[in-house]
Amino acid sequence: MYLNTLSDVLKAQYGTKVYKLALSSGCGCPNREGEGRGCIFCDGAGAFAARGSVAEQLEEAKARVAAKLKKPGKYIAYFQSFTNTYAPVSYLEPLFHAAMAPSDVVALSVATRPDCLGEDVLALLGALNEEKPVWVELGLQTIHPRTAEYIRRGYELSAFDRAVRALRARGITVVVHQILGLPGETPEMMAETSRYIGHSEADGVKLHMLHILDGTDLAEEWRAGRVPVYEPAEYIRVLARCVESLPRETVIHRLTGDGARKNLLAPLWSTDKKRVLNEIHRAFRLMDVEQGRLFY
Repeated sequence: MYLNTLSDVLKAQYGTKVYKLALSSGCGCPNREGEGRGCIFCDGAGAFAARGSVAEQLEEAKARVAAKLKKPGKYIAYFQSFTNTYAPVSYLEPLFHAAMAPSDVVALSVATRPDCLGEDVLALLGALNEEKPVWVELGLQTIHPRTAEYIRRGYELSAFDRAVRALRARGITVVVHQILGLPGETPEMMAETSRYIGHSEADGVKLHMLHILDGTDLAEEWRAGRVPVYEPAEYIRVLARCVESLPRETVIHRLTGDGARKNLLAPLWSTDKKRVLNEIHRAFRLMDVEQGRLFY
């Protein structure tokens, strides 16, 4: 079995476990403006105001992981919710600088949309990347036009291609999200998305199952019986195929996802993340999963 996992890469680079500290930028999302309802699976939970200053958020986040640390660790400052470049550079620059300032923060990670990376934002991220490594996470989810339209992604695949090229030209690490189990997609369609990500210049990928969250339009589709969700064994089989469809050098940042318990409708088994990961690794060993085996 071979997997090129983020935990192994970070341990080799920094000699210790590296923790992500989730931060709020207070940014919204262009896909939810006006009459827009955002992506079909989005419950709007990302649209919350910043919880105090970035320095305060960092200290709170460090306190939450402190109990897990046997010795001082390293951190990645992670602006996770919503579109964290959807604001003027004059607003973003001090936030990002503050997040990178502590000596124990080794990198900045920014989640955003490919269509929210203007030249001024790219210039800012490129400059920051000269100080410490900058990662940008892009929510691709799928390469298939019909699915992209169904989930209301709101941008063309060409926008993703341009964003990846522009980021990599500045030496910025690119991480791509892919959702497995989107309605109407076959295992081979999902493998095609993984191969496409592999052929892009992206450095890493986050793979996770489709979640049904209460308060979303997808939840109404699910209640109507139009959206099936995976059982664990089904998910693991599809996941293995996608992993094998990625190049060996692509860093796998995530093999599962755990939606917020308070509004997760399905699949409920995904909430036990430790157990799910153990099952994935056990099954992968039995299947002798080899990342890159199906990449061409």
